[in-house]
Amino acid sequence: MNETKEAVGVRYAKSTQSLYPFFAAAFCGLLLISNIGATKLIHFGPIITDGGAFLFPLVYIVGDVLTEVYGFKAARKVIFMGFAMAVLAAITFYLVQISPAADGWENQSAFESILGFVPRIVLASVCGFLIGQLLNSWSLALIKGYTKERKLWVRL
Repeated sequence: MNETKEAVGVRYAKSTQSLYPFFAAAFCGLLLISNIGATKLIHFGPIITDGGAFLFPLVYIVGDVLTEVYGFKAARKVIFMGFAMAVLAAITFYLVQISPAADGWENQSAFESILGFVPRIVLASVCGFLIGQLLNSWSLALIKGYTKERKLWVRL
């Protein structure tokens, strides 16, 4: 199976069907919220993790649903869209942070302490995310083609 053609005999829903935009929006939204949540470390029992650790796995689940239902090509579009949105958010937060504050704005240090980390977090993780998500989606589509849509448990 190559990137331009889906496996022969494997059925996928059309990406123009009504739930595709919902899954695309959920994917991008969860990715952006996870990156913002990652600015805070939290103590969860014996584990210390970042706040994005709770939502980020849902990004992969939504990506898996997109691949399973709509195919690799449709999922790849959403993965690239999420990547672009994360980079755009990082650039925007950086530009807003370095822009001169208005007279009377007293929350610059609070703004920087919360959103100042987002560009660094996004830029550090975005390449790993892109490669990992594309490989995950591609492998699920490949397995679906080999199993001829049987054995859903293998793909999930």
